[in-house]
Amino acid sequence: MKLQLITERVGFYVTLLVVLVLALLPVQRLKEFGLDLGFHYDKLNHATAFAMLTFVGSLGWPERKVNLTIFLALVGAGIEVLQGTALIRRDFDGLDWAADCIGIACGLAAVSCASSLVGRAT
Repeated sequence: MKLQLITERVGFYVTLLVVLVLALLPVQRLKEFGLDLGFHYDKLNHATAFAMLTFVGSLGWPERKVNLTIFLALVGAGIEVLQGTALIRRDFDGLDWAADCIGIACGLAAVSCASSLVGRAT
């Protein structure tokens, strides 16, 4: 396996871990650790996180975009379910999941644009 592909996959896993930590830590803990970052509009945070996950994941697994899309949609749904639990004490919001899915679509569009630009450059 090429070093570049390994790096891209590691990048995806690190990005996924960061997104999960930010999404699943109780808000009070995020503030305590100084991790309360992002946009003031929560839906934009969701869309941006999942666009980045999709873009980086598509680099690591370019031949598995459908699987990646399904996986990330399920991760987004799982985050929402977990946020609705008493343990996490955050809000369950179906619109957050919709924002995740919009982010996935934006990530796929960005990958497509980047691929066509790289194709033209070579």
